[in-house]
Parts: sequence; C-alpha cells; structure tokens
Amino acid sequence: MTLPLVISVPHAGLAVPEELVERNLLTPAQIAHDGDEGAATIYDFPGEVLAYHRADIARAFVDLNRAEDDFRKDGVIKTHTCWDEPIYDKPLEPALVTRLIERYHRPYHERLDKVPQAALLGVDCHTMAAAGPPVGPDPGKPRPRVCLSNAEGTCSSALLESLADAFRSFFDEVRLNDPFRGGYIIRRHAGPLPWVQLELSRAPFMSDHEKREATL
Repeated sequence: MTLPLVISVPHAGLAVPEELVERNLLTPAQIAHDGDEGAATIYDFPGEVLAYHRADIARAFVDLNRAEDDFRKDGVIKTHTCWDEPIYDKPLEPALVTRLIERYHRPYHERLDKVPQAALLGVDCHTMAAAGPPVGPDPGKPRPRVCLSNAEGTCSSALLESLADAFRSFFDEVRLNDPFRGGYIIRRHAGPLPWVQLELSRAPFMSDHEKREATL
C-alpha cells in the first residue's frame, strides 16, 4: 500500500558541491556530524509513499531548511557547522553564494511545490543530536527521543497530537515544538497540504533500522 505522504529528507546528503571542493575545510566525519546522521537509513522508504524527496548535497554547504535570504552563520550557505567549526578559510564571494542557491536550494523547493493530488500530509524528516550542539536553540540540553513540530500552524494541533500519540507507542519521550518549532520547509510549503517536521534522536537506544520500522 502506498501511503498518501510527501516525504522530504533534506539533510541526509554527504556530497560536497563541485564549486566548493577546493574551498571546504571540513573532513568527511565533520560533514556527516553536521548533517542528519542515520536519516538515509531511517527514512529510506521511497517506494512506500506518494512522493519522496531526498537531497544529496550536505547540509554544511547548502541548507535546504533555511530561507534563501537567511545569511546567518548557520543559515542557507553557512560559515560554520552547528558544532561551531569553520567551513571555509575566507568568506565565499556573493556570486558563488547566489550560484549555490540557484543550483541546489531552489530546485529542491520547486520539486516540493509539485504536490500529488492524492497527498494528505507532508513530513519533513530529520535526525537530531541527543543533546543540543553549540549553534542551535538548546545548546547542551538533553533532547527527547522524538520532536514533532508544526510552527504553530503548518498542521492542526489535533493532527500533531494524533501523530504524537502514534509515536508514543514506540518512543518513550515525544515532545511537540520543543526543542524545534519547525523550520523553513514546513513553513514555506504548508497550505492546502498540511506539513509537520519530524526529528528523531540519534541516541543509540535503537538501531537505525529499528527506528525506520518504528517510524514507518
């Protein structure tokens, strides 16, 4: 059975854009650690949902869950990872930043704009560190097993509560809009189609394959 879902997995990628290969200071381990480790396995069900979108480019270089005009250090084209590690030895040129947005960021959102008629819910899927990293809403604080977010309006409170109840059957701590309230993807694409942001802890209380089975 195909589930009537639109799935977005924006931070599972590990690829370095070709434009940045000579500029990047990060090791492969640092690139992975800045992204959603485990997401490629946990959310690997393209054949079981109506629409499935997963990015290859690493979050450290182009963050698809940021607005095009978000130029903070942890914005759309970052200067530092969420662990406060510098990504480049000098700032990127404005023309290069524009090219990265046009080539990698904008097309992903154009694909998300194409909603299948039978879709009932969009889910933006992430994993999160077990405790907040230095650059984020909750530095050093322990995080729950699951955080579901609706940015106070991208889906109804009743739907969010129903999803939380379902996750509580498999996970022992589920919070709503804490520590994440919902990012750019659900805020931009919610409309006739409701959207929710899902964050699963990377703590090793289950294997990634077990988390996948519990999520699906």
